[in-house]
Amino acid sequence: MMKFISLGSGSSGNSYYLASESTAILIDAGIGVRTLKRHFKTFGLSLESLSAVFITHDHADHIKSVGNLANEYHRLIYATEPVHGGINRNYCVSPKLTAEHVRYVEKGKSVQIGDLCITPFEVPHDSSDCVGYRVVHDGVTFCLITDVGHITPELEEKVGQANYLVLEANHDEDMLMMGPYPAYLKERIRSGRGHLSNKESARLLAEHATPALRHAWLCHLSEENNHPELARKTVETVLRGYGIACGTDFKVDILKRKVPSEVFELT
Repeated sequence: MMKFISLGSGSSGNSYYLASESTAILIDAGIGVRTLKRHFKTFGLSLESLSAVFITHDHADHIKSVGNLANEYHRLIYATEPVHGGINRNYCVSPKLTAEHVRYVEKGKSVQIGDLCITPFEVPHDSSDCVGYRVVHDGVTFCLITDVGHITPELEEKVGQANYLVLEANHDEDMLMMGPYPAYLKERIRSGRGHLSNKESARLLAEHATPALRHAWLCHLSEENNHPELARKTVETVLRGYGIACGTDFKVDILKRKVPSEVFELT
């Protein structure tokens, strides 16, 4: 069995905890280290219990605490070489990583951390590089796919492999276009290297989820251009059009931006 906790999901900071009985990792560390420490304490956990930290990409809301986790807590930071380069250049990372804490991953090549098998895969986004992660433990497959500019065959494949899935549903298209963002930012979000809309995420789920999928969580919702119930309703409506019943075929939940989720048991 694995346990999953979302510690924060959105432009204010992203971080996800995943653990077996003997191994714990963090995927992304975009929340302040004091807040992370407080959240961990709430769940009876400690940052020292982490075996490793895996980073999807080098935007500030995904890497804010990597320097602290490496230098104060001596955690190893895993990312692709371009992402590590971006982390080193990013103003928000202080202190900087030292060589002893840097570990490189390559897309498509698995890393074994304790009893977790972790495989990064390509995700299109306007960062130095970007990956999602598939984590397999004892026959159970968890996938995290966030900050997605457009859907690719590889992402479709990963959705089809998942028993448990965290998937970006960043914005409602109408809210984005009628909202206060300047035109260049709207175009950046809508571009092939921006973010997935609710409808795009819903169609990805509807067309590629298999009967093996048990639970999907929608993540990285925009505060200005989305709303949790709108995202849920949009996804449920699209799924219903494909003959898929939320709560019966698989569960769909929304991850909150600044509040940790409950502990989910992945069996």
